[in-house]
Amino acid sequence: MKDNTKYYQGSLLSKINCPADLKKLKIDQLDQFCAELRKYIIDIVSEKGGHFGASLGVVELTTALHYVFNTPYDQLVWDVGHQAYGHKILTGRKELFSTNRIKNGLSGFPKRSESVYDTFGVGHASTSISAALGMAIASKSNGDKTKQHIAVIGDGSMTAGLAFEGLNHAGAENTNLLVILNDNCMSIDPAVGALKEYLTDISTSKTYNRARNKIWKVLGKISQFGPNAQAVAKKVEGVVKTTLLGESNYFESLNFRYFGPIDGHDAQHLAEVLKDLKEIPGPKILHCLTVKGKGFKPAEKGDSTTWHAPGVFDKYTGEIYKKNSTKTPPKYQDVFGETIIELANANKDIVGITPAMLTGSSLNKMMEVMPDRTYDVGIAEQHAVTFSAGMATQGKLPFCNIYSSFMQRAYDQVIHDVALQNLNVIFCLDRGGLVGADGATHHGAFDIAYFRCIPNMIVSAPMNESELRNLMYTAQMPNQGPFSIRYPRGKGVTLDWRKPFKEIKIGSGKKITDGEEIAILSLGHPGNFVITAQKKFKQEGLNIAHYDMRFAKPLDEKLLHKIFKKFDVIVTVEDGCLQGGFGSAILEFMSNHNYHATVKRLGIPDEFIHHGTQEELHRDCNYDSTAIIKTVNKILAKRALSKVC
Repeated sequence: MKDNTKYYQGSLLSKINCPADLKKLKIDQLDQFCAELRKYIIDIVSEKGGHFGASLGVVELTTALHYVFNTPYDQLVWDVGHQAYGHKILTGRKELFSTNRIKNGLSGFPKRSESVYDTFGVGHASTSISAALGMAIASKSNGDKTKQHIAVIGDGSMTAGLAFEGLNHAGAENTNLLVILNDNCMSIDPAVGALKEYLTDISTSKTYNRARNKIWKVLGKISQFGPNAQAVAKKVEGVVKTTLLGESNYFESLNFRYFGPIDGHDAQHLAEVLKDLKEIPGPKILHCLTVKGKGFKPAEKGDSTTWHAPGVFDKYTGEIYKKNSTKTPPKYQDVFGETIIELANANKDIVGITPAMLTGSSLNKMMEVMPDRTYDVGIAEQHAVTFSAGMATQGKLPFCNIYSSFMQRAYDQVIHDVALQNLNVIFCLDRGGLVGADGATHHGAFDIAYFRCIPNMIVSAPMNESELRNLMYTAQMPNQGPFSIRYPRGKGVTLDWRKPFKEIKIGSGKKITDGEEIAILSLGHPGNFVITAQKKFKQEGLNIAHYDMRFAKPLDEKLLHKIFKKFDVIVTVEDGCLQGGFGSAILEFMSNHNYHATVKRLGIPDEFIHHGTQEELHRDCNYDSTAIIKTVNKILAKRALSKVC
């Protein structure tokens, strides 16, 4: 999988294969090294794709961290991991970097099984402070007083409750913990909320920063302070912060020593500051100001959401290459984004809510035309759900759009705040099923199973764009209660999808193809895999039935009774985990009603699935059209053999 011969590494980068090599550089060589590292990332990501803007924004910070700290002995934790490309290149994976996010290649995120330098597996936001604190307390308990623990977290991730919980606990512990706030005023979409405004106030206060610098210079010249100069400086600085900002520094109120804000693109200064911070005991926070996409003008000046993960692009002009110029079916997320506007125009109570996935969910479309009815609550899935519940108590009808894997973070709120009270909240779970290159942290594998067991919850999945529209239309009917609609990442199958709304009876499936030999029951988009397989079955003269069940809960029991009375072999297909999923629901129905049949379940097996293209992963998990054909043929061959015997 190596393919780095054409990627120029530069005179310094070519000699660096691990942090020990980096430490051999003189501090005044760091700027050149950072320029070479940044170019290397641009060269490869422009051709291979991946998370771009975040990694460019921390090139200097990454370099300074590995230059100063003794990694992997010192524990470095990256929040989310979108920004960790430079880290991977510096820690022995330079020659494999072109395989990033490709099947059997490097993961797009830090991963403990991949490298000892990846101290904590990440992918979801806001975990770094809690993880690093756990490491720090464990090290202290083990008697290791010299080990350093560094959490690098963005301003967007800092808005999540988990980050605040970690800060609150850390402030009460005397550990070697350094939190680096990578403040670029941006998550995937623009950061929102009061904390964002607070950080902006700190970073833009000319009075504060000018006065702070002057005080430090003066104190440095006054020798009479002697060895206590630093302590005096700390007290004076605290007064300055309190007076000029008009309030106590938030972080210092949590018992953190606050330093900054400083330029996150000055590698030499960063290295010097980090060396000093190593010698200061207790919890500390370093506030770094960075620019997402730094060093690549189109990314710096362009839309940061676009340049978060732009795909393949021209590294000279910044032109992002379109995959296909011909007209194709829309993405499911875009169907959602346009449909909710249609519904909201007709229903004044509909509101749209998302935790920091405004563009990814296509709720940005609604935000443009109905800003007073669209809410981006920041990286705060728990809050998004309970906020939706609160709105529902007052007669509003929230469409709460959260990626399937992120919804896991708000499971308690779904149960306690929505389902228990039987509130009218519609959960639109984008990225249901296997998502591709983001891998195990982002696959929407579990939502069918974890929602199916909740009382009052309706669990549905559309097979195509029209069904998505109709399920959304059905969900906003009066008093439907908690209602989940899950759909996959990527495109649908229909060009002419914008059709008049039709209400779908809750818990109703439909027959796609009649048959006599085997019945295939599908849930959601994989029904299209069955349609593809049917072409092969017809060529072979096979008479296979196909049913689009649409609901995992409630099941269409009337239809299932007919199926089990007619067929003794049933195949279920889903893009969710087999344990507790749609296929399990069918088995439960069979057992509850004393039917006897062979049921073969196709779906995501009981393991975490690594990264690759969606097509590759569907094939590996044995529920693509080829797997369906093989399964049916194997069953028929076994049946034929048993008749002969």
